[in-house]
Amino acid sequence: MRDQAMVDERIVEVERPSGGGSGWIIAVVLLIALVVGVLFLTNMSNSSARKDNAIADAATSVSKAATKAGNAAEAAATKAAPSQ
Repeated sequence: MRDQAMVDERIVEVERPSGGGSGWIIAVVLLIALVVGVLFLTNMSNSSARKDNAIADAATSVSKAATKAGNAAEAAATKAAPSQ
């Protein structure tokens, strides 16, 4: 008879170390950065709108003041004009 070689079956298990939650920490940091970025952009937008509104209000005030000054000058000219 022939010599039969014995074959040993080997099973190799590789254990991967867990991330220890570092993936979750990175996700939370990214989420916080996203929220801060959105709040920052929203605040800048509101600030710009407030500035635009202030400029429009100032222009309206100047317009009203110019109208009053024009009316006062017209009234003064009417009083100063000799009656006929």
